[in-house]
Amino acid sequence: MPDNQSRLDLFIDRMVSQRACLDYAIAQTNGMPGPVFELGLGNGRTYHHMVQYVQDRPVYVFERAVASHPESTPPDDLVILGDVRETLPASLDRFGATASLIHADLGGHNREKNDAFARFVSPLIEPLLANGGLMVSSDRMYFQTLVEQPLPPGAVEGRCFVYRR
Repeated sequence: MPDNQSRLDLFIDRMVSQRACLDYAIAQTNGMPGPVFELGLGNGRTYHHMVQYVQDRPVYVFERAVASHPESTPPDDLVILGDVRETLPASLDRFGATASLIHADLGGHNREKNDAFARFVSPLIEPLLANGGLMVSSDRMYFQTLVEQPLPPGAVEGRCFVYRR
């Protein structure tokens, strides 16, 4: 990723990569029985995209407070409110290692803070993913048992990451 890219170029690369990786992960996990987890709702764009294409699996959203666009707001029974540092471990008791797909876009604009948070949250996410499941993240994650996958066509190196159990 060149250092001289504009912020607009970086944003476009991230969005194109996110869509390519999500579409790949949705297709690869199609037919798996486990739920899908969206970690961080934000405006709700990726949630809205996933519910358009994920078939026969509920999409649960983990968020501190819902503030999404009305068309991108999940039903209350699919929202897990609170800090992921608490809700992810609690969800292991509820769901076990059943998630077919997990998507995380939890970082902000500070790369060092994003990396520190990724190191902290990776071991909380890892045990939730089912065998064969995929994890898509906007930041590099630090897993013990998940294997980083090659990016699908259309994704820009370093702008999105895919991991498989």
